Amino acid sequence: MTATTHAREALANRATLRLCTAGSVDDGKSTFVGRLLHDTKSVLADQLASVERTSADRGFEGLDLSLLVDGLRAEREQGITIDVAYRYFATDKRTFILADTPGHVQYTRNTVTGMSTSQVVVLLVDARNGVVEQTVRHLNVASLLGVKTVILAVNKIDLVDYSQDVFNQIKATFDAKTAELGIEDPHVVPISALKGDNVAQRSVETPWYTGPTVLELLESIPVTHGRADDLDFRFPIQYVLREHASDYRAYAGRVTAGSISVGDEVLAPHGRTTTVAGIDTADGEVATANTGDSIALRLSDEIDLTRGDLLTSQARPAETREFAATIVALTEKDLRAGQAVKLRYGTALVRARIASVERILDIDSADKDTLDPESVRLNDIAHVTVQTADELPVEPYAARGAVGNFLLVDQASGNTLAAGLVGRRLR
Repeated sequence: MTATTHAREALANRATLRLCTAGSVDDGKSTFVGRLLHDTKSVLADQLASVERTSADRGFEGLDLSLLVDGLRAEREQGITIDVAYRYFATDKRTFILADTPGHVQYTRNTVTGMSTSQVVVLLVDARNGVVEQTVRHLNVASLLGVKTVILAVNKIDLVDYSQDVFNQIKATFDAKTAELGIEDPHVVPISALKGDNVAQRSVETPWYTGPTVLELLESIPVTHGRADDLDFRFPIQYVLREHASDYRAYAGRVTAGSISVGDEVLAPHGRTTTVAGIDTADGEVATANTGDSIALRLSDEIDLTRGDLLTSQARPAETREFAATIVALTEKDLRAGQAVKLRYGTALVRARIASVERILDIDSADKDTLDPESVRLNDIAHVTVQTADELPVEPYAARGAVGNFLLVDQASGNTLAAGLVGRRLR
């Protein structure tokens, strides 16, 4: 095998890291993301030419790299980012999926959406302002969602003359907050997204900083799947497959956690037990399936199963009709205690009600939480108790949503009202 072939195989087998950017308005997220795209050569020539023309028309000195990511016309006209946008870029070491979230307080729901599938959060702050309320808000959301790695990019370090003292003060505040919230893997990097300092290239302007650039961190952090591989087997049934001519019967779905092999014992609802007779995929039969695989399971025994049922290993969660959770309101329709809804958990969709709303979190300060609120409004994060008409095998939120996440759905319109995390409590 030639060196060229080896190189091609290495590129084809690169791991993918999912990350999210967050920060306050005007902290430079769009310029930062544009810098990453530009410096990793992930920008097409015609896109770059368009940015060059627009930058010149606006009288911008150099390239306004924020134009590479602020694609919506309304956003460009206002000079802000108001939606979650997904960007894709790559280096020789790995590929990246980046969720660029808005900085406005009223778009907390978008930030939750972006962080919910991310392993790493890159949180930007303006070096002139340091850690502000929105920074703390985003750290709280990251902690709530179980994000372990947060990179604080102290942006616009050039505007404070590359001051080590300013950087150290911000770092001390950040380190104290991440320790308080239990964020296990914090990093702090002084950057200038506009000039490129310590984003993808090391800066000569910060000789006092000897750590990695942001890109070096992103390339070196081990890629995980929220440790879903380490959990017990979970398989929500999506479809029942039957072919009467051949007497074929299988249960199709996606392995959300753990792994399963032919011959393994599995538990079905109501304490029923069987073994795996076969595992089919689009590419044929396999002996083992892992987290993320879409498969059809054939079982040794005929068991009456349907869409929404959960197959597990021996460590099956207990079935219940009531559980505590944290929800994030996603629509302008208020939620109230006693309200009837539908609940989607895995592939199951059941009737439910919000039994109680204990508090709405003020994620800037616990002293400002609203206890026993009348309603939960758009972007609110609230602790609630949910009751369901049917028993469900719910379990605490883990592994970036591999288990323990759900949606509350409006019964009349079918619109999603809120996203929820079983048993998760910020405080």
